[in-house]
Amino acid sequence: MPPLIHIVDDDSLLREALRGLLRSMSYETMEHGSIEAFMAADKGERAGCVLVDVRLPDGNGLDLQGRMAAQGLHQPVIIMTGYGDIAMSVRAMKAGAIDFLTKPVRDQDLFDAVVAAVARDQARLGERENAADLERRYASLSPRERQVMTLVTAGRLNKQAAAELSLSEATIKTHRKSAMQKMKAITLADWVRMADRLTHPEQSPAPAS
Repeated sequence: MPPLIHIVDDDSLLREALRGLLRSMSYETMEHGSIEAFMAADKGERAGCVLVDVRLPDGNGLDLQGRMAAQGLHQPVIIMTGYGDIAMSVRAMKAGAIDFLTKPVRDQDLFDAVVAAVARDQARLGERENAADLERRYASLSPRERQVMTLVTAGRLNKQAAAELSLSEATIKTHRKSAMQKMKAITLADWVRMADRLTHPEQSPAPAS
């Protein structure tokens, strides 16, 4: 599915102009005349971004960012601002917006900002899918394979893991091989990174599969 760009602005003529530009780039758009309209819309799980006027009838870009964060919405936000609102736009960027565009928005500036925002969101969704896939692989392990994975990726030698689990070293090797195959870990270093990601998902990058 093509990326979805949300346009949040109370100026219907501007929304229409932006829709035409973005659709010429093969993006799909949804237009919203207020923050409330945007929050109430069915946004789905598609890559894209939010293009929002810094001032709206029911708030501003900072308000929208706060409400998105509260609801776990992570699409990149691009602020559109008039010359008198640049200070507010800078505050919005400090709060997480990735860019701001000064009205009247130049076509090339819009294209550049949206392309960068969509690429960032596609990376975010890809990372989330990698994390979900890693969890699925881990769930496929038997309880014993998980024990072996925990010990070996923590630095235990096979014989040390065997002693801790009261198993033979040969059995540990069998479980280790099976667990690594299920996890799609080619090397021990891969396996260690996967274990770290499972333990600290907010800190470690997803392992390559």
